[in-house]
Amino acid sequence: MFGYVTVNEPELRIREYHLYRSYYCGMCMDLKDQYGQSGRMTLSYDTVFLALLLTSLYEPAETQRSVRCVVHPLEKHPTRQNAFTRYAADMNIILSYYSCVDDWNDEKEMKKKLMANVLRGKCEAAGRLYPEKAKLIKEKLDQLHELENQSRTDAASSGSPSLLLDEAGGIFGDLMAEIFDYQHDTWGPALRQVGYYLGKFIYILDAYDDLEKDRASGSFNPLAAMHEKPGLDDYVQGLLTMTISSCTAAFETLPIVENIDILRNILYSGIWCKFDQKRMKRAQETAPSSVSRERTAQDE
Repeated sequence: MFGYVTVNEPELRIREYHLYRSYYCGMCMDLKDQYGQSGRMTLSYDTVFLALLLTSLYEPAETQRSVRCVVHPLEKHPTRQNAFTRYAADMNIILSYYSCVDDWNDEKEMKKKLMANVLRGKCEAAGRLYPEKAKLIKEKLDQLHELENQSRTDAASSGSPSLLLDEAGGIFGDLMAEIFDYQHDTWGPALRQVGYYLGKFIYILDAYDDLEKDRASGSFNPLAAMHEKPGLDDYVQGLLTMTISSCTAAFETLPIVENIDILRNILYSGIWCKFDQKRMKRAQETAPSSVSRERTAQDE
């Protein structure tokens, strides 16, 4: 899983942060209850956001507890669980399984294959609860995998990386749209828009985040053809800005009152944290070589 859709912790009030953590820990407990200790190892911030969004919109009955766990063995901590933390846990398992399969196919990491084997039965169990969503998730990931494989051998695709990035991001956006549209009701269209553009954002950011690693391993990355072009960071930031703007526009149409400040913190600030970190790292890595070239030019 990706883990990009998280809070900007320093910008949250203490009460809000503890409330957010209670949903995070609640989903962790749902994963343990339904899928065992190995299930909770897959917990992702992205699906915690899904649980918090749906909870804030539909305001279901909740179970609040104080528990100890492996991560917090000495001190009890609050958890909140409801129908949407359980739903998000089910989607988390399905996405995590296919993520491990994809990583194994791309990078041949044995730990990913082992984890996929552990999650296979759990994914099938979650799929039986939501057969239509599980079917669409697999279809979209197969479609994405086919596009990525085709791009490796299709010379024409290398000439239009922006179009490839948009097409691939759109496929992952369709997948996320289906996950966010929990019950196809009045709010379904807006939730689909939130999920679609958030999915595109995640896909673009993941391609940017993994660019150097994918180039080193030979794995597919739609930004690979642009890696030496000047202004890549600004180009990606522009794409991400346009994409998340469409996401937040749809989000603001939803009649959400509960947890609104936490959700806005995530969508307007937290989601940029990984991009900012990566951009700073790239700048630090390229700065020495730039200085070296300038000194060489001066010496000549």
